[in-house]
Amino acid sequence: MNELHVPVLLERCIELLAPSLTAPGAVVVDATLGLGGHSEALLRRFDRIQLVGLDRDRHALALAGERLAPFADRIHLVHTVYDRLPEALAQLGIARAAGILFDLGVSSMQLDEAERGFSYSQDAPLDMRMDDTAELTAARIISEYDEAALRRIFWEYGDEKLAPRYARRIVEERRKAPIETSARLVAIIDAATPAAARRAGHQSKRVFQALRIEVNQELAVLEAAIPAAIDALEVGGRIVVMSYQSLEDRIVKREFQARSTSTAPRGLPVELPEHRPELSLLTRGAELADDEERARNPRATPVRLRAAERIREAA
Repeated sequence: MNELHVPVLLERCIELLAPSLTAPGAVVVDATLGLGGHSEALLRRFDRIQLVGLDRDRHALALAGERLAPFADRIHLVHTVYDRLPEALAQLGIARAAGILFDLGVSSMQLDEAERGFSYSQDAPLDMRMDDTAELTAARIISEYDEAALRRIFWEYGDEKLAPRYARRIVEERRKAPIETSARLVAIIDAATPAAARRAGHQSKRVFQALRIEVNQELAVLEAAIPAAIDALEVGGRIVVMSYQSLEDRIVKREFQARSTSTAPRGLPVELPEHRPELSLLTRGAELADDEERARNPRATPVRLRAAERIREAA
């Protein structure tokens, strides 16, 4: 299991969460459990905490359950999307969390399992579902979305400058035969890319990212999840979020900034309690992995970490 998954910024996450996990029975939520690397380390370091692990991927939950079996009396694993964190806590009879961790994006396991269809480097059905009980797949998007909709998601979620060209070519090619595998989609994108526009990286990277985000509604879920998670924190509780692309980080940054800024009108002689910030930021901007960690764990290269502490209840 340790070979399958190397947790990103593990020591930094533990350092940031540690001050909120000292009380017996403190609840920490791993909102993106994955293979449980961060959770295992937290349970080993803090022998009196309770851990709630959330994941929409049933396969990941099963594997994490095996990994965390030695801590069975202190864990609660829940099959759900992380924007439903408050509901998961309520169902467990937990009022508030002392710590919450998000490790966003696609997991190592999902990328490494070719049949899941997340990778453009391995041929597989165009699936990309993090939750295999969901209905929408990448193949359905490619076959059913019109040209304008494809262009929009490639541009908005992949920042792909060739979005119009790729969308048009996909619509042309699917008229000839269904596009159902990653290899065929990669070939279409490659053929549609002008020589002058070829990048050092793979031409399909941005398109596959955009499809994955659309399939799993990652940004919409995140926009709901971050404020919900902050509301679920007890005063003195801490939240740590690791993002891997700018769209995710922008959502986290915006909510953290809003909650860490006074809402008092300008010119008010005294700041009323209800106008005081709810959060205190624990990082200056977004922290990146250092050179040593990037060399040891290449998947840490794009990470942006932000953290905050809840300092008062909402008005």
